[in-house]
Amino acid sequence: MLQAVSAVMTLVAFSIFVSVPFLSLATCATTANDAASNGSLLWGPYRPNLYFGIRPRIPKNLLAGLMWAKVDDFAKVQNNFRHTCEQNEGMAGYGWEEYDIRNGGRQTIHDAGNTIDLTIDFVKTSGNSTESWAARIRGEPRADVSGDLKTTLVFYAGMDGLGSLEFANEHDDLGQEGTVTLHGKTADLGDFKIDITRGPDTNVAPKHHHPSWDSKPLDRTMASSMRVPSNALWQAKSIMFTNMKSEVDNYIAEYGQENPPPAWQMFTVANDIKEGNFHMVQKTFLGSFEFDVIFTAIDAPALTSAEISTAIVRTSKLFQTKFTEIFAPKSPFTDPKYTNFSQAMLSNLVGGIGYFYGDSLVDRSYAPEYEEENEGFWEETADARARAQVTREPPTELFTSIPSRPFFPRGFLWDEGFHLIPIADWDMDLTLEIVQSWFNLMDDDGWIAREQILGPEARSKVPQEFQVQYPHYANPPTLFMILDVFVDKLNAEKYDTAHATALKDHIRKFYPLLKRQYFWFRKTQWGDIRSYDREAFSMKEAYRWRGRTPRHILTSGLDDYPRAQPPHPGELHTDLISWMGMMSRSLRRVAESLGETEDASDFKSYENAIVRNIDDLHWSASSSMFCDATIDDYEESIHVCHKGYISLFPFMTGLLRADSPRLKAILDLISEPSELWSEYGIRSLSKKDEHYGTDENYWRSPIWVNMNYLIVKNLLDIAQVSGPHQEQARQIYVKLRRNLVENVYREWERTGFAWEQYNPETGQGQRTQHFTGWTSLVVNIMVMPDLGKSGKGHDEL
Repeated sequence: MLQAVSAVMTLVAFSIFVSVPFLSLATCATTANDAASNGSLLWGPYRPNLYFGIRPRIPKNLLAGLMWAKVDDFAKVQNNFRHTCEQNEGMAGYGWEEYDIRNGGRQTIHDAGNTIDLTIDFVKTSGNSTESWAARIRGEPRADVSGDLKTTLVFYAGMDGLGSLEFANEHDDLGQEGTVTLHGKTADLGDFKIDITRGPDTNVAPKHHHPSWDSKPLDRTMASSMRVPSNALWQAKSIMFTNMKSEVDNYIAEYGQENPPPAWQMFTVANDIKEGNFHMVQKTFLGSFEFDVIFTAIDAPALTSAEISTAIVRTSKLFQTKFTEIFAPKSPFTDPKYTNFSQAMLSNLVGGIGYFYGDSLVDRSYAPEYEEENEGFWEETADARARAQVTREPPTELFTSIPSRPFFPRGFLWDEGFHLIPIADWDMDLTLEIVQSWFNLMDDDGWIAREQILGPEARSKVPQEFQVQYPHYANPPTLFMILDVFVDKLNAEKYDTAHATALKDHIRKFYPLLKRQYFWFRKTQWGDIRSYDREAFSMKEAYRWRGRTPRHILTSGLDDYPRAQPPHPGELHTDLISWMGMMSRSLRRVAESLGETEDASDFKSYENAIVRNIDDLHWSASSSMFCDATIDDYEESIHVCHKGYISLFPFMTGLLRADSPRLKAILDLISEPSELWSEYGIRSLSKKDEHYGTDENYWRSPIWVNMNYLIVKNLLDIAQVSGPHQEQARQIYVKLRRNLVENVYREWERTGFAWEQYNPETGQGQRTQHFTGWTSLVVNIMVMPDLGKSGKGHDEL
């Protein structure tokens, strides 16, 4: 068995030295000095793909993280090691219970597979010249643990790029008895140190009587250094196994297979302090444990354990106070369980913010096939992709939240606008930083890649066929939704003059980029009206997603939602023209707030024409719904109607007035149980549709929280305005708001996770777990007003 373990470790370790592309250093949109000047935003757990990973918001700098495993069984140790967040890894739930990016917070990890519960308190303190942070790492055996639990943990730190990092401790053949200290220096961080403390006297090592203890007693801390290619540092787990393999081989050679050390002795790193750019500190414990990791400037006084304890309490109190002021849930969600749930959802959204840096793959061939102008265009575009010379774009950086730590740990353009809705209420300055980071990625034409797959670490999570981005393809422009939030803040009476001035300055800075992207959409995603004798108020306002195949429009975000078959270059898409209407309205409001009167007039004209054309081109009188349009065999424009989210888009994007003659049909569709209504939220597709629940069933029945948020928000808007549909909107709003929140809460309580989508028949969470991106919009839904106490009964629909 031990020979098999060594062989497997050879394969795992070898992977770090092959197929890792070289990353060249390039000038970034935000310089390192700019990042350093951001103070409390400099450091954070900005490696959200890890259970716990730390880095500064500076490219090619210090990377740190934590790995751990239960070490009582030779055959299971390798699979037990945790590092990157993974689905189906034996977790009973994990995430931030409280987290504010300015101060820190608490993360709990319920590792059922390793029968350990970890609590990581991360706190930040700012001094005169630098920012310090500390992580207190505590472990408690779970209630179902069998026998004495033996756990090993490896904290590591690596230097990516220019700079130095080395152990300050002298080498000791037996290991380190007290605090282990790393000294480092970079141009941006200056001189710093990282202390890994011994912890309290209650920490106990798992002793044994094997002679290997005498040369490597585990009541000491192992410190090991390696020299690793800088572009492979992210593969810390494989690096660790490379190191451990030499120890395993040595033990086998010395003691043979008949008398091996126990697993917790065998799986240790070499006790080897030397020059290197990757350093590991390993501790092995019996039962409960606790220790601290502390980062400070080298000339600053080290934080004491007592000071860290005080900082942990202070950080929690600050979070609780701020949360109560901003996000205290309203009726019927006033029970403390909903407050805890809401705090966790917000904390995981903010705690999922990451800093990413690296190159990306882009097809800049600009092949004419990508215009998709001919019938059968999807076959032509497939041929163009097959022959394209993909460009490796220079490294760029992105500061962003993410949809899911285990499955989507990178930036997604259409997700990000939804993510920023709660974040904007929580921290406006943070929101502006994120928006600026995204707009810094815009090219000269106005295009931003819909997936930001930056560097080899990000690409390791993405199938090869989805890694290349195309400058012809769009994505829902949800960042423009945040513009409305900005303008609302400017117009709010309680928003003080200083903050309003600063916010307006930021908006003015964004404004040329907003216009550039808007007109890129108009130029690249236009739809054809004239060629098919369509009648409409405007001959220009029609839109069609590029990137279409018979099965998908991935660019729309609603991947497999039913569309016209076969695809046709004369298609017009309801969702895209609605997004364009939202963009026009948002830009009009921004232009008005900046005093750009001529631009405001132009955007008002675009907005009006789009609203008129939605009615002229997409309303089906026979079906009483908004529909996509296509061209039939007789070259006539016809509607393609599939009741579902597409049908609701003009409503969801706020383009229908409270007195719209189309609104009654929309409200009836939303509230009809045989169509879209379920007791857990609004379905993506009607139960009556022939495609309901078929094929991939991604957007063909499941409940999505981001779409439901838009529905709830616009129901609230209608319910608060006097009009013919006010009462119907109020009734739907009350019940949908309650159903949606209660179901997401119930599944979070049952499974330990928020989910990507929810089953419309059972309410159960499905697909991607720990989906704390736009599912966190339930935080905003819970603070919406309770309208159930006026008019008809709370439960009436």
